Amino acid sequence: MRGVLNAYGRAVLSQLHGRMLILSAVPFALSVLVWGVVLYFTLQPLLDWLTGHFFDYELYRYSSRWLEDMGFAVLKTVVVPLFAMLLLLPLMILTALIFIGVAAMPVIVRHVGSRHYPHLEKKQGGSLLKGVGKAMSLFLVFIVIWLCTLPLYAVPPLAIVSSALLWGWLTARVMSYDALSEHASEEEIGTIQRERRWGLLAIGVASGAAGSLPAIVWIGGAAIAVVFFPFLLAAAVWIYVLIFIFTGLWFEYYCLEALAQLRARGEPVEELA
Repeated sequence: MRGVLNAYGRAVLSQLHGRMLILSAVPFALSVLVWGVVLYFTLQPLLDWLTGHFFDYELYRYSSRWLEDMGFAVLKTVVVPLFAMLLLLPLMILTALIFIGVAAMPVIVRHVGSRHYPHLEKKQGGSLLKGVGKAMSLFLVFIVIWLCTLPLYAVPPLAIVSSALLWGWLTARVMSYDALSEHASEEEIGTIQRERRWGLLAIGVASGAAGSLPAIVWIGGAAIAVVFFPFLLAAAVWIYVLIFIFTGLWFEYYCLEALAQLRARGEPVEELA
């Protein structure tokens, strides 16, 4: 885990660099623009649709009883908006993750590579289209598993653990590919993802735990009023962007160091089938 901690310390210092702070503005603006338009046209129809189903299937009674048992009776009046947020959060995070990969990761790769690993040969084993394709396919797998774990939300500790592990896995797979796509060959990417899977998962889980902060912002705001949703959305997206940029730096330092060590060993790399 020393490599994980060393990469963390270097990422903290780089996060405070002016270039990285300015960088957060681009994916933030893109995410807010996209979700602002989407919610403007779909939020009220979604709330109406959910409200109808809650009445038809007596879900208000069951959800109210569950919230009372869990000590969250104050949220009974906003249970439908809360459920809507639960549905929207994964999609919102996916768009932020894709925008980070498209707009921020190339800058992060150049920033870390040129300053700390100028000696590494660039083998261009990945591409933007492959990265987006991998992110989408992994997200589909994530959604299936996430839907299967929804019953765990009845037991908050289990929900927190399962959510952190799921987001950790998704983030590790997507971010490690983006971090290595310019410098590593396709075979080297596969080797590092396999050999360093536990270190990558640790970074992903830590980032996934930090990613729970926007959900707390939304839930806290939902207890106040639905009218704050647009502002809470912007705040949540901004927090996600900052977390993902830091996560990108963390993965970049860890992955490029792993690549440097792999090449220093001079061992042949298995070709992917």
